[in-house]
Amino acid sequence: MARIKLKSHSGASKRFTRTGSGKFMRRQSGLRHILTTKNAGRKRRLSGVVPVSKIDRAGLSRLLPYS
Repeated sequence: MARIKLKSHSGASKRFTRTGSGKFMRRQSGLRHILTTKNAGRKRRLSGVVPVSKIDRAGLSRLLPYS
């Protein structure tokens, strides 16, 4: 019996990447607009990527089965 390929969720694949150890990384929110009222340290802190919380990893691995 042939196995059916699973499709990746295209929205999730644009927003999340998987590291070599299996964790998912995401960008932080709050850096799109109204940047003049945010100080430089806050903008610098929001600029990087952070790991997805443990509780959300199972759902993400279902959305991105081959990542």
